[in-house]
Amino acid sequence: MNRRVFIQGAGLITFLLSGCGLALQSSDAQTADQTSKGGDKMKITIITGSPHKNGTSALLADKFIEGSQKAGHEVFRFNAAFEDIHPCLGCDRCGMNGPCVHQDAIAKKLQPELIAADLVVFVTPLYYFGMSAQLKTVIDRFYASNVKLSGSGKKAILMATAYDDKDWTMSVLTQHYQTVVKYLGWEDIGTVLAVGCGSRPLIERSEFPEQAYQMGLKI
Repeated sequence: MNRRVFIQGAGLITFLLSGCGLALQSSDAQTADQTSKGGDKMKITIITGSPHKNGTSALLADKFIEGSQKAGHEVFRFNAAFEDIHPCLGCDRCGMNGPCVHQDAIAKKLQPELIAADLVVFVTPLYYFGMSAQLKTVIDRFYASNVKLSGSGKKAILMATAYDDKDWTMSVLTQHYQTVVKYLGWEDIGTVLAVGCGSRPLIERSEFPEQAYQMGLKI
C-alpha cells in the first residue's frame, strides 16, 4: 500500500487516481505518519447518484461511510436513484428559501439533513463526462434552500468513478463541482477520482476503496 498524504485543517486534499496507481496533491502535504487522527466530530450528508446499488461509485460511498463512522462522525446517506425525486421547475415559488412545490424525498428527507450538515459528499459515476442525472437533479433542487446553504461554511468532497483513464476524463466534472462549491461559499476538502474503473471487479482490485475509507477516517 502506498503511503498516503493528507492535509490538516482548512488545506486541500486532492486524490488523483489512475488505474491502480496513486498520485496525491496537497497545499500543505503531510506524510501518513504525521497525519492527525481527524478533527471535531461532524454531521455528514452523502448524496449518491448511481442507479446501481452495487456499482463502482457505491463502493466508494460504502468505504467512505465505513471510515467516517469509525472516526465517530454522524452520517446520513441519500441514494438519489432510489428515492422519489423530481426536477426543479424553475417556478421560483420557493424564492430560494423554500418550501419547494415538490414535497418529495428531497424536500422531506434530504433537505433537513443537508442544511444541518457540516460536510456534504457528492458521489457519482461519470456519465458523458458529467455527473449522473440523479445527482444533478438533487443539486438543481438546492435552489429552494439557497439562502440557508450559501455561505454556511460547509465542507465538500467529490468522489467519482469512470471507465476511461485519460488525463482529461474527469476535468468537466471536477470543474462543475468546484464551481458549485465556490458559488455556495463552501470549502472543497478533497476529491477521489477513480478512473480506469469501469466495473466492480476493476475497482475492487484497485486502491480506490481504501483511499475512500482513509478519507472518511481522517477528515
